[in-house]
Amino acid sequence: MRNTHCSEGEEKSPHPASNPSHIITHYLLLTPSQDISCRTDIAMLTYTLTVCTGERILSGTNSTVYIKLIGEEGESDNKKLNPFIGLRHGSEKQLKIKTKKTLGELLFVNLQSKKFMGLDDDWFCDKILVETPMGDRITFPCYRWIQAEKELQLRSARATLVFQDINPQLKAQRSELVESHQDLFEWDVYADGVPQTIRAGTAFGLPPVIQFSFQKQTEFIYTAAQALISLNLQVLANNMEQWKSIDELHEVNVGKKTKTYEYVEEHWAEDEFFGYQFLNGINPMMIKRCSTLPENFPVTEDMVKGLLGDSTLEKEMQKGNIFLCDYKMLEGLVGNVVLCKQQYLTAPLCLLYSNPEGKMLPLAIQLGQNPGADNPIFLPTDTKNDWLLAKIYVRAAEFSVHEVDFHLLRTHLLSEVFTVATLRHLPCPHPLFKLLYPHTRYTLQISIMARNQLISETGAITMYSGIGGQSLPELLRRATDSLTYSSLCLPESISERGLENVHNYYYRDDGIKLWNIINKYVGGVLQYYYKSDEDVQKDTELQRWIMEIFKHGFLLNKSTGIPESFQTVVDLVKFVTMVIFTASAQHAAVNNGQFEFGGWMPNFPSALGKPPPKKKGQTTEMTILQTLPNKSITANSMAVVKLLSTQSTDFRALGDFPDQLFDEEIPCSALKEFQKDLKALEDTIGQRNATIALPYVYLMPKNIENSVAI
Repeated sequence: MRNTHCSEGEEKSPHPASNPSHIITHYLLLTPSQDISCRTDIAMLTYTLTVCTGERILSGTNSTVYIKLIGEEGESDNKKLNPFIGLRHGSEKQLKIKTKKTLGELLFVNLQSKKFMGLDDDWFCDKILVETPMGDRITFPCYRWIQAEKELQLRSARATLVFQDINPQLKAQRSELVESHQDLFEWDVYADGVPQTIRAGTAFGLPPVIQFSFQKQTEFIYTAAQALISLNLQVLANNMEQWKSIDELHEVNVGKKTKTYEYVEEHWAEDEFFGYQFLNGINPMMIKRCSTLPENFPVTEDMVKGLLGDSTLEKEMQKGNIFLCDYKMLEGLVGNVVLCKQQYLTAPLCLLYSNPEGKMLPLAIQLGQNPGADNPIFLPTDTKNDWLLAKIYVRAAEFSVHEVDFHLLRTHLLSEVFTVATLRHLPCPHPLFKLLYPHTRYTLQISIMARNQLISETGAITMYSGIGGQSLPELLRRATDSLTYSSLCLPESISERGLENVHNYYYRDDGIKLWNIINKYVGGVLQYYYKSDEDVQKDTELQRWIMEIFKHGFLLNKSTGIPESFQTVVDLVKFVTMVIFTASAQHAAVNNGQFEFGGWMPNFPSALGKPPPKKKGQTTEMTILQTLPNKSITANSMAVVKLLSTQSTDFRALGDFPDQLFDEEIPCSALKEFQKDLKALEDTIGQRNATIALPYVYLMPKNIENSVAI
């Protein structure tokens, strides 16, 4: 019999039969079909329920809640849970339901909420624990809002595949859940050629089952409204002046700065830090090994002579020490008009060298894709201002590609696709639903708010960045065309980009370890439910889930390599590992450092107000200052990256799963092992970080949220 959930330290109640006063009850359980309605000398059977109200603010209710138990052999009467007082948030309320005969195996707990004095007052129920007359303890997870005058039917925490539900009532409820969720969660087209999104105008129009907590909702709105104030930048928000000097920027008081922010502010113009960011900055996904120079990037041996020691470019390419970042995705895109002034986009190529000391150093930069006399190749041996401005254009291109491709598309939009498909096709008893549910928390709300507040016509990216406006959806389409399954799977991405042996690549080191930990956890859970490849193949809910992802997320593009169906357990485990890694670790890597690396504007300019130079030797410090964003763009862009990288107070770190959705021993053990592995990795990263000047903290498990929730 089940002893049912993952929480620790909870003792099982003694078996009723061990107590003489319950002998007659035990006897009745041995004859479940016996009707004792005419017997008055035999005790009633007692089911003891513990009803747990959520701890979040406003989870409680003054509505009257009724509960009914439904089993294979009968059902109880409706019992009022709170006849006299409301339910407080964080409370546990015990209720005893008596029946004249056993209900058999419990199938459902029915909840019904009735208005108190005609007032709407929603209730957030965490779970209901039921102790049967035989002493079995069964968890019925809820973890959702229940609206007044609505009914909800809960199933036990035991996970089942669709072909394992034999009971007609369970089968019917499972089908109804899927059908109702397909009506609740509909696909919408945000723009042609990009992943589809949830159909909802605002985050507050989503169904109650996935609403923000009150705390998260108010905190996000507060942070958005107060970001400028918190950074002491409100005076600059409408100031259209250009910066008079870099020193003037240093004088801006943005409040308490982290050590990383201070490091960036001090070292942003240095070649060593410029190269470092391609490995451990907020976009460690662009760089790849270069074994042959692109035809449109004619760097010669003479150009880099002396920059490679006694070696040559050809020799270093053969050794695997030359790397390339190519922003060709931006080619031909027209910059946005920001505050009535035209901004400029470039599509640069940047060549880098990993030297014997393990430093990644820039060798050459070309600011356009077409070589020629008016598109010179800039070098570290050029004038200080020429070289610095060339690097600034690369960092501006980095802003566009990072925010649209690697951040918006590859974490937010893809996680939204995974979430919508999960809600539409995997009912709550499905083990994959239970496994993925913590990694969908707030994802739909955040994605809707990003579209409304960042990339809409009046959004911050549109208003204050060079990539805003008409070029943004085009860049998003190009990025979608470039999506591949292998690029989303970190071990394959590292191999394809030839970065296995690069020194000091902390994103790779920590990310691969995280990938393996997640893969181990996913395998431990799913292999318990899918005993064979045949189980995978005949799970119709699972097959519809992956087909929906392929259709609505990857637009039926076979060249992506995304599976259209699953044939083996191994294939399933790999894909689910990618889904969880994308929503948690990958999002943390490209999101959490945005203010630390991008708050210092010259290192991550959102817009550039002058076209790229066509000749060398003409750039002055004033040219650089006139090219960089003005004070208003700077202040508003800083506020955006501050908002996007601010951790909320109801943050849930990777592996923190307070919702008890599983109750079987093996999945619960797999979760405990997962948490143990994450703690060990955190200790390892901490030891490494103690030995380096700029610690890489973004893939420390305690800094990774379970889901795309900010």
